[in-house]
Amino acid sequence: MAALLDDPADTALALVQRTSLTRLVADSLERLILSGELSPGAKLNEVALADRLGVSRGPLREAFRTLEEYGLIRQEKNRGAFVREIALAEAADIYDVRAGLDATAGRLLAQRITPAQLAILRALVAAMRDAAGTDDIQRFHALNLGFHDRIIEMTGNRTLRETYRRLVKQLTLFRRRNLLAPRAIPHFAEEHGAIVDLLARRDAEGCAKALFEHAQGGRQRMLMDGELADTGQ
Repeated sequence: MAALLDDPADTALALVQRTSLTRLVADSLERLILSGELSPGAKLNEVALADRLGVSRGPLREAFRTLEEYGLIRQEKNRGAFVREIALAEAADIYDVRAGLDATAGRLLAQRITPAQLAILRALVAAMRDAAGTDDIQRFHALNLGFHDRIIEMTGNRTLRETYRRLVKQLTLFRRRNLLAPRAIPHFAEEHGAIVDLLARRDAEGCAKALFEHAQGGRQRMLMDGELADTGQ
């Protein structure tokens, strides 16, 4: 029996199974955090979460470490794990980096975009205009995130994609209380349309500039909202 346990194939299989389980647990916790069910600042109860997810506390703790690396939770010695709270200043810093990544994505994609990819982006813009016309903020917000994620995905640059998505997930912890106002979304729908037009013209520098300024506009709105919240307005 001991020989079987020491078999390299069995050891490798056990490692794969443990890694896969940890990944599944981390994905489940990430969904709970990004949906807001586990809110920023909330303490993560190991016993309750292990019972809810049907796993032991070992894979759960490994998942905590994974999500800590992603910047979604923080762990404190002798206190446990908590969903991270993103301060306004940190969110502004993340936006600065995101703006640079958006610009890079626009510059790369404009040089290689296909008719099929343009059709996908134009369909997303049409859906955003429809959401803006009905003041459907939640739908517009989801389409907005999807639009930018598609642009990143279409570049085919894995490093860019992974870095961008990690930052966007961290911003989600802050932005859940900062969705766009209904009066603003028609303007932002048109900004997205202009970005697609620049991509269609293969204007790499123009597209990079438009995406950078679009992200910086989001940063400024966030800062204004944060200042108003701090003053109680």
